[in-house]
Formats: sequence, C-alpha cells, structure tokens
Amino acid sequence: MQYMTGTGWLQLLLFLIGLALITKPMGIYLLRVLDPDRDGGMGILEKILGPVERLTYKVARVNPKHQQNWKQYAIAMLMLGMVTILLSYGLYRMQDVIPSRLGSQNMAGMMSQAKIDGVPNNAGKVPAFIAFIQACSFATNTDWQSYEPELMFTHFSQIVSTGLHFFFSSAVGIAVAAVLVRGVARKQTTNIGNFWVDLTRITLYLFIPICLVYALIDIATGIPMNFNGYTTANTLDQSAATSTTQPTQQVIVQGPMAAYCAPKVLGLNGPGFTGADCAHPFENPSGLAEFLQLMLFFSIIAGLPYYYGRMIDNTMHGWNIWLIMFFMLIGTLLITWYFEAQPNPRLTELGIDPASANMEGKEVRFGIYNSAAWANDVTDTAEGANNCAHDSLTPMASFMLLFNMHMGEVIFGGIGSGLYTMLIFVFVSVFLAGLMIGRTPDYLGKKIDGYDVKCCSLLLLMIVIDTVGFTAWGCLANWGTANTGNQGPHGFSEIFYAYSSGTANNGTAMGGFTCSPMATDAGGNPIKDADGRPVYGDPTFNWTQAFCMLIGRYFELIPALALAGALAKKKAAAATAGSFPVVGPTFCVLVAAVIVIVGALNFLPGLAMGPLLEHFKMVGSHILY
Repeated sequence: MQYMTGTGWLQLLLFLIGLALITKPMGIYLLRVLDPDRDGGMGILEKILGPVERLTYKVARVNPKHQQNWKQYAIAMLMLGMVTILLSYGLYRMQDVIPSRLGSQNMAGMMSQAKIDGVPNNAGKVPAFIAFIQACSFATNTDWQSYEPELMFTHFSQIVSTGLHFFFSSAVGIAVAAVLVRGVARKQTTNIGNFWVDLTRITLYLFIPICLVYALIDIATGIPMNFNGYTTANTLDQSAATSTTQPTQQVIVQGPMAAYCAPKVLGLNGPGFTGADCAHPFENPSGLAEFLQLMLFFSIIAGLPYYYGRMIDNTMHGWNIWLIMFFMLIGTLLITWYFEAQPNPRLTELGIDPASANMEGKEVRFGIYNSAAWANDVTDTAEGANNCAHDSLTPMASFMLLFNMHMGEVIFGGIGSGLYTMLIFVFVSVFLAGLMIGRTPDYLGKKIDGYDVKCCSLLLLMIVIDTVGFTAWGCLANWGTANTGNQGPHGFSEIFYAYSSGTANNGTAMGGFTCSPMATDAGGNPIKDADGRPVYGDPTFNWTQAFCMLIGRYFELIPALALAGALAKKKAAAATAGSFPVVGPTFCVLVAAVIVIVGALNFLPGLAMGPLLEHFKMVGSHILY
C-alpha cells in the first residue's frame, strides 16, 4: 500500500460521505416522482410542470388512471425501444443532408476541406452498420461507441439523435425497477403501473429539472456550451526542426457540451462528446467537475434502495440493501486502486520511478487514484464514461473491472437495473436459504415459488450465455482475432471485455480492440474509394455487438417484469419465527456471497485465461509488459 497516497484516501473519504448524504433525499424525491400517492405530490414543480404532464397525456391519448399488467407494460416498453432505434438510425443516416445550420458541420467535413487525409465516411455520411450499432447502443443504455464522435457526428446528431436516448433509455430502467418494487409492495393484483405515465413523470419531474440545474453548473465549471463550428488553430512549432508527421493546423472541437453532459451523466449514459470522453479537458475540466459528476451519476442509483424501503414500509431493509452495495463498492474500489498503485516490476527493473510506473494511458492531472477509482466506479455502475485508457490498466485492475460487470452490475449498478438485478439476487439468496433449512422460502411474507425462480434464473443465465457465446465466436473468427491490439491473454481480455460490456449495457471498452477497422489490401495498404477516402473493413463485430447489447437489455427487462407481475398477484402472510431475516449481518453476508459466487463460477474460466494469466506472466516472468 506504499503508493496509495494520502490525497487518494482523502478523496475516497469525501466521495463516500457525499454518497451517503445524497441517498435519503434522492430516495424521497424518487418516491414522489414514481408513486406520488404514497408521499404527496411534487410541490412547486407540480404547479409548473403539471400542465405539461396533462397536455402530454391528452396528446398521446393516455389515461393516467389506467393501470397495466406486466405483459401490457412490456409491450409498451418494447414499442418505445423499437421506435427510438428506428428514429435515431434514420437521423444518423440522414445526417449529411440535414441543413448545416442544424447540423453544424463535423470535424470530418472541416478536415476534408483542409485536404487532411485519413478521414473515412466521405466527410459526413454515417454508414449503415455504425448507424445501427449506435442506435441500439444508445437505446439499450449501453452507449458503446464504435466511432470517433467529434469526427463522425454533427451537433444535431450529438444532441438530438443521441440525446433523446439519454432520457428515454434511462427512464425505462428506472420504470422497470419501480415496477418490480410495486410487485413486491402490492398484493393480489395484476396492476403494476402505466408505462407511459412512468416515462412521462420520470422525464418531466426527474430528468429535466436536474439536468437544467446541472447544465448551468457545468457551464460554471468550464464546460463549453455553444453551437459554433469547430475552431481551426495554427499549431505552435516547439522545435527548430521541420516536422514531417505533425499537422500545421489543429481542429478544436466546439459544441453544446454542457447540455450534452448533464443527461449523459445523470442517466448513466456515458458516451463522450469527444473520443477522449471524460479525459478531455472540455468534458472534465477540473477536480470539482469530476467530483460533481461522480455525485450526479450515483445520485439516482443510490436513492433507489431507500425508495424501495419506503415502498415496502421497511426502510431498514432498504438500508441493508444499500449497505451491501456500499461495502462491495469500497471493496472493489480498493482492490482496483491497490493493483493500479503497485509498480510494474518489469518497468522498475529499467529504472523507472515506481510512483509513476503505471501512468501510461492516464491523464497526469488525474493521477493514479482518480483514474483507478473512476474506472472502478463506471464498471460498478453502468456509467460507461472513461477518464483513462482501460487497455493500459494493470492485469488485476482489469480483472476487477470485468468482475464488476460479471456480478451483474449490482454495486449500485445501472440506472434502475442495479436495483432490480440486486433484488433478483435477494430472491435467489432467500430461495437458497429456504432450501438449506428445509422450508418453503418466502420473502416479506410472499412465497417464492418455481415460476419466480425460473424468472430469476433466466435473467442470470442470459448474462452468461450472451457474454461467453459472443466472446467465443470472436476468439474463433478472423474478424475478432485480427483486430485485437495485443496477442496472448491481453488480446483475449480485449474481446472478453467488449462483450462483457455489451451484455452488461455498460459501454466502457479496453480500447485496444479495433471496433471499426479500415479495409486494407494484401500489402496492408488502406483501400480508398473513388473520392480517395479510406473505407471500412469487416463490420461483423459491430453487428454482433449490437445484438449482444439488445439481448443483454431486453432478456433482463422482460424476466424482471414477469417476476413483478407474479409477485403482485401473491398475498402476503405475516412473518414468523422461521422467516429468513431481511435485516442484519446474516442477510447482508448471504446476499453478497451469492453475488460473488455466482459471478465467480460463471466467469472464472474466462478471467483465468485473460487478466489472471497476464498478471502471473507480468510478475513471474521477464516478459516486458
């Protein structure tokens, strides 16, 4: 622990205190947004936004008093997903014909005019496979990026075509979590809410007010907010020698980044306005900006367990679930930080300062702690925004990031998905506890039967099948192995990480894997089109990743909704002396153990072939890593 600095410990303490302080206020606010009949209305916001809410229902012909069963709710959810995917796909494909005053020419267009070589896409057109994967990626709240955003997309595509998903995909996750909560709380009914009402209220009362306030804070902390074209600047020659590799002009990105970053962070979306994402000084200009982003993207997912406790009239149980997440967060963060702070023995042998031996791929202004903590936090959750190159992390730090996703992202987790997947593990834990003592398992007075266990099993099994199946395909096919940045265990980890991220709807990437390779001839030279532009090569990875994300999203949402419908129909009996306790250390330890064991048993072989093997090669051999 020699290189785990005091400033790092102080920042960790401040983060944990902030996380604890925002939990209860956000939980109460979520209760008023999602189930206003339980705890009053929205106060002044009701007066301001109430007319907009009622007008929305009137225009959409939605009866806010009408309740849906779980199948009707699922159909409405799938309809929204299909429509938004098709809409954003169409807008991406038409990006090059949208008037420039709306589109604001992207960097590819400027580089084309400047006759700078190496720009794919014919300076503005978005090819079908990238439009499709990005539409699926944003609609599933994965936010995987197979493109350079400032190079590929215009301001219109960034704010409208992508931005609509920042609200809707996040709202869907919260809505499904609320449905499962209602399923536990309600008795002998098939009514679990109205999808269109939940979607409207989450957007109007949760996202819009918070995003407006936070966007103003973004501007105050230095994040740009404009609709200007990109700035072209003459580079500063820092040597007397004439450069043959560096351009004499630099194109500097501009755009409405503050408005983009607010819903991106609140909704755990994560895609960068720039390719550098949160390592870019425009998107993450200071330590204060980074701390506020951490607080914002943890706010809703930290408040959801408290909301759950209030809904079931057992706040202590909600706090126990929160504590499981909290202590697992601390444990995973410390492991990631510890291994990232340890010097690479092969580099220290070469005389490199141990304190800075692991700075490759990191911003100097962030350092070891902020890079490691951020990488861990965005894989414990589904934020998916990078502030360092995950491909450059030490093998055991990479192990921890993968394991965070393999545990189902339940350590606060995705927006909404963190809570409902945690509740799935709670049901599995209660079921196992019942089997061990030889009695019918029950949870909060409701019997856990075979149908409930099948719903839980389907969700957990699909995480494994989706991840491992696509990883195996990628490792056997040339389109997978030919595009890794490294050979051996690290190359395997790059493919494994990509599909783990896709299944978990996380969106982070190791970075060494080339998602959208350029086409080359037999001599390795780039193939160009009639206009002299390089063209893309095999797009198979993008198609497989798109379906990986769709499976990871909807094969979790639908079993969760089915489980909610089954639970809502049950009647609750009073707890007895034989009921499994849902408060206290026994409950917390059992649930945490089930999460870790399920993750370990499912994915340990892949982790052993990737980061674990690479770690032992690094510390036990003389191979330079």
